[in-house]
Amino acid sequence: MKTRIDMDFVLVFTLVVFSTCSGFYLPGLAPVSFCEDDKGGDDCQTLIQLFVNRLDSVESVLPYEYDVFDFCKDDNERRPSENLGQVLFGERIETSPYKFSFKKDVKCQELCTKAYVKGKPEDKNMLDFLKRGMQLNYQHHWIVDNMPVTWCYDVEDSQKYCNPGFPIGCLVTADGRAKDACVINSEFNKKNTFYVFNHVAIKITYHNGEGEGWRGARLVAATLEPKSIKNADGEKPTCEGLPMEVPVEFDSDLKITYTYSVTFEENNDIKWASRWDYILVSMPHTNIQWFSIMNSLVIVLFLSGMVAMIMLRTLHKDIARYNQVDQEDAQEESGWKQVHGDVFRPPRKGMLLSVFLGQGTQIFIMTFITLFLACLGFLSPANRGALMTCSVVLWVLLGTPAGYVSSRLYKTFGGEKWKTNVLLTALLCPGIVFADFFLMNLILWVEGSSAAIPFGTLVAILALWFGISVPLTFVGAYFGFKKPAIEQPVRTNQIPRQIPEQSFFTKPVPGIVMGGILPFGCIFIQLFFILNSIWSHQMYYMFGFLFLVFIILLITCSEATILLCYFHLCAEDYHWWWRAFLTSGFTAVYLFVYAVHYFFSKLQIVGAASTILYFGYTSIMVLIFFLFTGTIGFFACFWFVNKIYSVVKVD
Repeated sequence: MKTRIDMDFVLVFTLVVFSTCSGFYLPGLAPVSFCEDDKGGDDCQTLIQLFVNRLDSVESVLPYEYDVFDFCKDDNERRPSENLGQVLFGERIETSPYKFSFKKDVKCQELCTKAYVKGKPEDKNMLDFLKRGMQLNYQHHWIVDNMPVTWCYDVEDSQKYCNPGFPIGCLVTADGRAKDACVINSEFNKKNTFYVFNHVAIKITYHNGEGEGWRGARLVAATLEPKSIKNADGEKPTCEGLPMEVPVEFDSDLKITYTYSVTFEENNDIKWASRWDYILVSMPHTNIQWFSIMNSLVIVLFLSGMVAMIMLRTLHKDIARYNQVDQEDAQEESGWKQVHGDVFRPPRKGMLLSVFLGQGTQIFIMTFITLFLACLGFLSPANRGALMTCSVVLWVLLGTPAGYVSSRLYKTFGGEKWKTNVLLTALLCPGIVFADFFLMNLILWVEGSSAAIPFGTLVAILALWFGISVPLTFVGAYFGFKKPAIEQPVRTNQIPRQIPEQSFFTKPVPGIVMGGILPFGCIFIQLFFILNSIWSHQMYYMFGFLFLVFIILLITCSEATILLCYFHLCAEDYHWWWRAFLTSGFTAVYLFVYAVHYFFSKLQIVGAASTILYFGYTSIMVLIFFLFTGTIGFFACFWFVNKIYSVVKVD
């Protein structure tokens, strides 16, 4: 749903049992063993290949391929095959010239030298693009043995944070202010100057298999420290000295020599199965997140219990009163029983409502299965793009429930244009999402971003949609229309009952606006961390808590909608169909408002293209969330109305 949702690390999964955050791998994801040159074999590799991924920035929504920047390139470059999720997220993994022999330390190895000659337009363009990347704090993302190479540094309160990326350089502004990574070194002090990180000191930690029944060693951590070092022209680099300055003004020839050093360290305390732990434990705000989530859940559960208790007690008294022997006195009462002859009158725009509900059902089942699989650990970090691939495949295969629900409800509403219903169910909402996605892709293509989806992938997505999802929707609709309409517990009168004057709080708009507050209250804390993982490239790994919040959201949407529906029926307003959908669906409006607030208060995104992309992809998220929450509220209210009118005696 988004170009560069940072899912190579969002997919970092840990089985969360509410008290632990340690990652694990499922059987089938076999570890790779490494040996020294003279001990290698078919089952033990000697060469460690470092892979590079696309570069991204918190100040821009446009990721770029490694090759777009003028870095050292592999002479025999190859790209591992990428799944659909990786392509949609803009991941572009390729081999790099960084290759190491296991347990062979390298002190200062020259990789390549890039020369920029004044007066050559192509050199000026290359250098300008590199400067632009440093100004916007673009970050490398490197991979060793399917594990991120991290940059660990100290933050406040003597805590260490391990970032699965590191900057290509930094800038000291014209007024002497050190931006971003320039604060790490006091030597970065020359005004109006860029400092490029042209040297990396890599440390690879391994777990030795001697005495544990397996051969060789397994890599359990890979960290680096980026440095800026100016090497003397024509001399062998020493990887020591003053920082490599790149002036803002390109007024003389420039050479940048890229070097690296690598060391190996044995640590048998770290198991291969938990090698992600050091990254997850270092994440900022973890304690705040746990406390806030628990606090939110306690509040929501308390409110839900109160709502349920009030509903049960009040309804019990209502039903007892309406079913009393003295029917004459009961008829004089006002309340929800008085509209029994109109409560199941088909809604206006029943076609559109049934289409929304069919799509909402499809999204709900997809979300539930995806989160459940994530909690069980099937969406492993070793399989990049798995979360998105799983979601897309599930959505495609769940066309049948969408068609069935939409057609069955449309038939219940008395609709007869079944062909239009099926086509709208299969094409309306997916068409809106695809159109938005296509426009965003055009912007990415114009900007030359790696996140631009290739034409072949777009054709593949269309083939999945029209070749699998649409036919399955027709299959579901066929069975839905063959089934009889849902039988209502009471008959509908021929003449509509007049609705009495409503108070302010029982009018449609105030009720709908109030209805989304409680569901949004139980997700906004999780929402902050989800948005961080999407736009600020922070890991999101607490799928256990996310699944719990998902369940709480179901309960809250259901109870808030039922409560407001009951109040409206008591006020003898029987137009509940659309109101039930919109009451919980209005949570999506709060989601959009929060996303706007997040954009202006938390992000530093600059540029018109990045702003359009942010709100374009946010619109897709809001639409999906609107259909999802609206469907929950509708079916909860539908069950509630059927239940209460089936237990009262109606003449």
